[in-house]
Amino acid sequence: MNAQEVTLGIDFGTSNSAAGVIRGGKAHLIEVEPGETTLPTAFFFDFDRRETLIGHAAGAALIEGREGRYMRALKRVLGTSLMHEKRQILNERLTFVEIIGRFLERLRLAAEAELGVEVRRVLSGRPVHFHESDPARDDKAEADLRLAYEAAGFSEVSFMAEPEAAAIAGGPPERGLGLVVDIGGGTSDFSLYEAGQGGVTILANHGVRIGGTDFDRAVSFERVMPLLGRGGMLRREMGEGLLEAPTAIYADLATWEKIPFLYTPQSKRMVKDMRVLAEAPRPFERLEEVLESELGHDIAFAVEAGKIAANGEAGQGAAELGFIEPGLAAGIDAAALGEILAPFAAQIGEAAAETLRMAGVGPEAVTRVTYVGGSSLLAQVSETMREALPEAEHVFSEVFTAVAEGLAIAADRRD
Repeated sequence: MNAQEVTLGIDFGTSNSAAGVIRGGKAHLIEVEPGETTLPTAFFFDFDRRETLIGHAAGAALIEGREGRYMRALKRVLGTSLMHEKRQILNERLTFVEIIGRFLERLRLAAEAELGVEVRRVLSGRPVHFHESDPARDDKAEADLRLAYEAAGFSEVSFMAEPEAAAIAGGPPERGLGLVVDIGGGTSDFSLYEAGQGGVTILANHGVRIGGTDFDRAVSFERVMPLLGRGGMLRREMGEGLLEAPTAIYADLATWEKIPFLYTPQSKRMVKDMRVLAEAPRPFERLEEVLESELGHDIAFAVEAGKIAANGEAGQGAAELGFIEPGLAAGIDAAALGEILAPFAAQIGEAAAETLRMAGVGPEAVTRVTYVGGSSLLAQVSETMREALPEAEHVFSEVFTAVAEGLAIAADRRD
């Protein structure tokens, strides 16, 4: 094997990432951390130790309460104006292109260390649409990601739709058509495919900007943010009467990729003013504590854990918020989760139906539905798809690694 023969398949995900190649005729996932083939797409910039942590180490530093800045869901920044703005990170001024590039470089270096060769070519997964309602921004998002790969040391970069890669990994159905339902952290993507010569033939790809981080945001906004003052009433500064507290800060605090931008003097002053004017000040005191101690990502992780528990067999979960106030928690049960996620499930069902319409086929033609992505494990997703495609076999693949495996297979075929 030499450098010219190696094209690395990379699934750069909103929540987790993976990389793969073909070894011994089969897809092989790179050990991106000791004993791990997936890497959380996360950074922690440690202010005291002046070091940058990536992956599981980033999450551990946050949980330990180390002083620093945590970042996750960076994929959702692609295509936005934030990508090229320089911001002070430890001793450097960096853009998100450079930050994402360092994450991708970690994957490249892990591959080089394991394979013993230089790796400069990559086949990267991408959503069918980064921004389905804005083609120009969609193109810009891919261009941003290409720049990040180049910053990571790759000289040749190509892309493949993520659900298409998952279809390749899963192989063709024995009869009829297959549908990949890829519900990731930031997007929901679909590929309709059939058996083709030597593999699969893609009939239609479609996607929408809905994913697990949107589910977390909705759960947090509805269940946690009222404990921090959302919906609370404020006295008018001039005149009589009450006003409801502004909701924008709660929407941002519930959104993974926006949390790091809330810890500003301006935000803290606004919350202090809200607390002074509040009819019931205690929730706003909690919000002050969240901003002062930079607990936004702690809340996000607590919500994610509560969501997963509510989706389990017991159907009961909670966002445990004792790090804000002893004993504080926001209950999340299966019924509440279903109600909160119902609008998203409906959009996912409609996007799947649109994929079939694009290919000019009816639901009866689909014989297998393959689920990919961690958020596909939510009951609301599979129930929606079973109702839409009741005759199909519903299969849960290696939901966290199928895309990377498919990219490895596709990259090898291109070589």
